[in-house]
This record gives sequence, structure tokens and C-alpha cells, in this order.
Amino acid sequence: MTGRVAVITGGGTGIGRGSAVVLAERGADVVLAGRRADPLESTATEIDKLGRRTLAVPTDVTSADGCRQLVHTAVSEFGRVDILVNCAGGAETQPIFKWSDEDFEHVLDLNFKAAWHLSRAVAKPMIDQGKGAIVNISSGASLLAMPQAAPYGAAKAAMNNLTGSMAAAWAKKGIRVNAIAVGAVRAATLTEDAARYGLDPDAIALTNGLGRLGEPDEIGYGVLFFASDASSFCSGQTLYMHGAPGPAGV
Repeated sequence: MTGRVAVITGGGTGIGRGSAVVLAERGADVVLAGRRADPLESTATEIDKLGRRTLAVPTDVTSADGCRQLVHTAVSEFGRVDILVNCAGGAETQPIFKWSDEDFEHVLDLNFKAAWHLSRAVAKPMIDQGKGAIVNISSGASLLAMPQAAPYGAAKAAMNNLTGSMAAAWAKKGIRVNAIAVGAVRAATLTEDAARYGLDPDAIALTNGLGRLGEPDEIGYGVLFFASDASSFCSGQTLYMHGAPGPAGV
């Protein structure tokens, strides 16, 4: 990863932070994007200690203009972008009839449209340099019927399909596009939801075949594979990282 520049959304916490640290440990410089400045700065401090260049860019990825500005800032500051990790995401859980139009649109904006806008923006400098890798963080929810999180699952299923379409469109231009569909991972979104609904995180962990929550850096190693030349003959794939099939078969 030495000499490569990665842009990571949701980079302040959870899988985004784990991926940023894993890539930086192997030499990448990192641009961290997310809504809240404090978590971004905390992760940036960790990366600075690893001796890599880093930049924290508070960004609303639900805004198409915000996505384009993020890529422009990254190229202006670092001269190139080699890796994009579309990690920003999340959703409320509620019955189908309880979803407001605004909540529905926000889930699609955050979990699907952001990847669309960012990938198109970053593909242009990647095409100019003749090489790049895009990694989309999807979810096991994309494979299941989940009435309490229907818009989220649908958005992640759309991300899986978009991954293949963009891979096919850009393969001959040097850009590889892959996705990782994750199971239950130890992240703030999971623990906060568990607390909100009175659930035990250890019980949620049982949906993973290994019977435990995944750790953010474990997903980061999957990101490292797709971001590096180790996966040079791999594009348009969705890798399922969920600790083996659980009770639901995911």
C-alpha cells in the first residue's frame, strides 16, 4: 500500500476506522470522511502515529455535491486517489408502515446513493491514472427478508448489484470494484441499537456462525485484499464476511 491514497467514508468509527488503520499500517495515506469531526480526528491521530499522511474531511455523503467535493479535496491535497472504501451507512429499524418518506429517502441516500455519487466522482481521476480499486461495504441484510429493516436491506442489495455493473463498465479502464457483505460486527451502530431495543449484543452475535461479533479490523483485512494487488484478477465480486452461515443461513 506504500504510496497509495485511500478515501474512506465512515472513517471515524467501526469498520471504516478499522479499515483505515489496517491500510495505514501497510503504508497507505488516508483521507477520512464522515459526519462528525471528533471521531475523524481521533482516527487521524492514530494514523499519524503510524507515520502516514492523513486528512480528516467532515462530509455529508448523502449530498451529491458533498461527495464530489470530498474527491476534489483528496486529489488536491494528495495528488491522486487509488482506493475508495464506501463504508458510510446505517439505518433505523421499524415496521414497514412506520417508515416516513423522509426516513426512507435518507436510508437510500446513505447506503446506496452515496456509493453511486462517490464512485462516479472517484472513477474519473482513477481512469486518468490508469488504475484504482473501489470497495463497497455491504451487509448480510442484502440477502435476507428483514421486515424491520426493509429499506436498508434493499439499499444494500442495490449496492451489490451496482458493484457488478460498475466493475463491468470500468474493468478495461483499470478500475476494480468489489463489495463485502458483513454480518454482525462490533461497532457503535450495533451496540447503540442493541441498547435502544434492550438487546444483548452477545445474543446478536449468535446470528454469526462463529457465535461471536466480528471485529472491525477483521473486515479491514478483507478491504485490504480488495484494495491491494493481491486481488488483481478479482472484480465485480461480493465477499460474504459473516463468521460462517448462522441460523438464518446467511
